[in-house]
Amino acid sequence: MRLSPQAFFTTQLSLLEAEQTSEVAETSLLLSSAAPSTLARAGLAVLNLNVNSLKTGLGGRTVIQLGVDPAYASTNLKNGEKGVGSKSEGDLPEHGIRTGDIVRVGEMPKGTAKKKEMNELKGKGVEGVVTRIGERALWVAAGKGGNEGSNDDSDVDALASGRLWVVKLANDVTYKRMNWALQKLLKTSDEAFSPLQRVLLGLSAPTPPDSTKLKQNLTFVNDALNESQKEAIKFAMASLDLALIHGPPGTGKTSTIVELILQLLKQDQRVLVCGPSNISVDNIVERLVASSPSTPIVRMGHPARLLPIVLNHSLEVLTRTSEAGAIVMDIREEIDQKIASTKKAKNGRERKNIWQEVKELRKEYRSREGKCVDSLIGGSAVVLATLHGAGSPQTTAGKAAGKAGFDVIVIDEAGQGLEAGCWVPIVIAAESAKKLVLAGDHLQLPPTIKSSDGKEEKEELRKRMAALEADLSKLSVKEEEKKAAKKLTLEHTMFDRLLKDYGSDIKRLLNTQYRMHEKIMRFPSDTLYDGKLVAAEAVQVRLLKDLEYGVEETDDTKEPLVFYDTQGGDYPEKTEDPDEVPKKSILLGDSKSNDLEAAVVKMHVQKLIAAGVKDEDIAVITPYNAQLAILQGMLREQYPGLELGSVDGFQGREKEAVVVSLVRSNDNREVGFLGEKRRLNVAMTRPRRHLCVVGDSETVGHGSSFLKKWMKYLEDNADLRYPTLDELDLT
Repeated sequence: MRLSPQAFFTTQLSLLEAEQTSEVAETSLLLSSAAPSTLARAGLAVLNLNVNSLKTGLGGRTVIQLGVDPAYASTNLKNGEKGVGSKSEGDLPEHGIRTGDIVRVGEMPKGTAKKKEMNELKGKGVEGVVTRIGERALWVAAGKGGNEGSNDDSDVDALASGRLWVVKLANDVTYKRMNWALQKLLKTSDEAFSPLQRVLLGLSAPTPPDSTKLKQNLTFVNDALNESQKEAIKFAMASLDLALIHGPPGTGKTSTIVELILQLLKQDQRVLVCGPSNISVDNIVERLVASSPSTPIVRMGHPARLLPIVLNHSLEVLTRTSEAGAIVMDIREEIDQKIASTKKAKNGRERKNIWQEVKELRKEYRSREGKCVDSLIGGSAVVLATLHGAGSPQTTAGKAAGKAGFDVIVIDEAGQGLEAGCWVPIVIAAESAKKLVLAGDHLQLPPTIKSSDGKEEKEELRKRMAALEADLSKLSVKEEEKKAAKKLTLEHTMFDRLLKDYGSDIKRLLNTQYRMHEKIMRFPSDTLYDGKLVAAEAVQVRLLKDLEYGVEETDDTKEPLVFYDTQGGDYPEKTEDPDEVPKKSILLGDSKSNDLEAAVVKMHVQKLIAAGVKDEDIAVITPYNAQLAILQGMLREQYPGLELGSVDGFQGREKEAVVVSLVRSNDNREVGFLGEKRRLNVAMTRPRRHLCVVGDSETVGHGSSFLKKWMKYLEDNADLRYPTLDELDLT
């Protein structure tokens, strides 16, 4: 049942609040109960740091450059013990902190610190945004989001000496922007919604595409596009308000989006391009610049990858290098000189006076910089940002340049973006945008939701449902509509919803894939994409033995599909025991693992590498974090180039060879979240030339009808193997 706009946005706000509460609770639990070393091993913290320098960044914020404390430069970078690590001395240890993360920089608790003292230190320090990550340093801009934040300069000054650490925090900036958009929409009457918004809410039907434009011959910039890509572009161009581009794995979705943007620019359309992650946006920036170097574009926010082709178009760099930016550089340099002079101050009073001067200079700097930003964004034909990044006030700048607003909104990876996030750019461009193009694949994994799958406590769920019921009653919502509202989850994306509401007439499928061998592609195509996927000629039969650097032809390298069936009960799974490993269980929960299955994975990886396949061309993935931890322990040191990760984290990636460990093997034939076919779709569509699956067909095959079909397909089409314990290296 389709909800009224008020009921829909009320429900979205309820779900978003539950998700934020869950994320904050999880982060708080980790920070309060886990030692710094445990957080570091989980990738949530970087230890033993010093301040290298303080500079001025965008918005006048102080940017803190942090490097490894020289006294700990030779620390083993994997386990935190003294010794020579696998990285160069002085490199940052391996960690999971990324550009754009909200972090706290503070004094590092000593190993002898008591729990109370440790928790007090954990709450102190400077909060900020990670703006850059290098091999030997990371940069944090003090203050959250685009503002200076609540940190005082004295807090930053206090970091100048001592051993520090950086720990990842929950990002409330994202939630604030999504909440802002939903609240604004909730307060809008049905009559006040824009024509585009009315279509997205089911108040008006999508307008049929312009038949004349559908038939017109476009001159494509990219001559290599296939017919399905060209058809999708024509369809999006001819659509008057809404178009969906369905891009299964390896079908050239990014190339299609870039061509669509270039075609829109030919028609003098101004485009706002968004995605749920920095990586999704940066991929488009790179390809767009390569296809049309002269197109004026601005990348909002902090690029996740530090490639020059991305950085040179980021707002951060343009405010320094453009003509408009030159006028603010003098005052920026003066601020940096003042900050540097604090080190030479004779006493605390002198330091305080210097920081006061910095404060006054920053006011003038932000005023000048604001005019520069207005000019840069207003003069750009394409503005690119993450979904929540589009909520920055800077995105609406540019009226002085005569280009207010955007004509078209393009959202990439729309199957992975929260519905609430997608509404941020739609609200920002409400007065001008007439068309929305969503590109993605709803048959791959949806957004990762912490509050779903039973993770929300029963009492909290009951309270939330009661509050939602009360809010909906105030809106005079009918019982049937209330029931429908209670079934909604954040995993239901805008892409899903619109496809369900309006059917396949609003979308076009990209049907030619350029990644997988035909035999790897066939099962997902037949079961999920109605058999419509076609393998491009260049990839249909390519194998590991055909790699250009010379690989021996073996039973492994000549096979595109291998299945190690561990049925029979000799490879049992196990669950982490919270009583035995309480700290570990905080990070892994009740995650499953399978030591013997991991040994089979190791054996197969060794065979591939012995045949000449480079370790950097191989990925090992698994749905379970506990299994990933075991695999890392077995393989990381011996094969540093090998990529190990979770299935969820590997979405959007690809490798020549992929080994998948399914883990589940039990007498009850329970498969848990392995039964999610979208998760399996991701797992089986990552490889180019070789897919190896390790799992128990007896357990997995009884998990769902989809899994039963997959096991049957593997038995009939893969090189089927039954490993014995005698073959395995169990040392």
